[in-house]
Amino acid sequence: MKEEIFILVKTYPTLSKKYFELVCTAGINRKGEWRRIYPIPFRQLSDIEKYKKYQWIEIDIIRNRSDVRKESYRVSPQTEIKVLSTIDTDKDKIWRTRKELIFANTKVYTNLEEIIKKANNENELSLAIFKPNEITDFTYEKDSEEWDEKKLRAIEADKQQLKLFEEYKREIEIVNKLPYKFYYHFKDDAGKESKLMIEDWEIGQLYWNCLKRKSEKEAINDIITKYKDDFINNKDIYFFLGTTRQYHGWAKNPFVITGVFYPPKESTQQMLQF
Repeated sequence: MKEEIFILVKTYPTLSKKYFELVCTAGINRKGEWRRIYPIPFRQLSDIEKYKKYQWIEIDIIRNRSDVRKESYRVSPQTEIKVLSTIDTDKDKIWRTRKELIFANTKVYTNLEEIIKKANNENELSLAIFKPNEITDFTYEKDSEEWDEKKLRAIEADKQQLKLFEEYKREIEIVNKLPYKFYYHFKDDAGKESKLMIEDWEIGQLYWNCLKRKSEKEAINDIITKYKDDFINNKDIYFFLGTTRQYHGWAKNPFVITGVFYPPKESTQQMLQF
């Protein structure tokens, strides 16, 4: 089926033996229904097909029957992604336009147990907008700096074989592995405390951009300044949550933060006008 989807989620790339690397993309259609489009080898797309967050795309998708999560779809064979209009500046007016579009027909959850139950016991959802009652901290921890060597060797071997075929036209380097994991600590409306990892492409790209001109420590400090000092104090934060395929349906908490939505905090008068 052909749909127009407003992109809200692009996760940091992961390795895949079949596709080299994959990006999990998700967004809402014109009815406010979630769509997870997976797998997409994003960096191998043509330039005119590459999309970004807060952009409408038109795409022909079919249900991904290998994935039990109800919102999971895959791109129909031989289908091109058509990039449409964009809402991509950070001005207050544009943030309000985004909010109107996103929240018009899509539910915002405030209780974590509610969505965990819907994911695990009822298989009703695997993607959700979540509004934390309070963000208590932003932390990070060191992770391995390199991808799994065995998987890398297998991917490189396949790349060499595919070079023999005409259809393999887009040679790319394997994406750098992000050497840190980043987390938000927060409370929901029942006071339940949680810690979830952020898998958004945006935070990974921020790290690499900072590292081009600064030390590793300074790059981490820049991320803390943005995601902790600025966001927690000045932004009205929402999480785009998604279950991981591995843990969906049974884990104590199968969700990760696949995206952070951070419009400016509004005054009482602005909220009344919204």
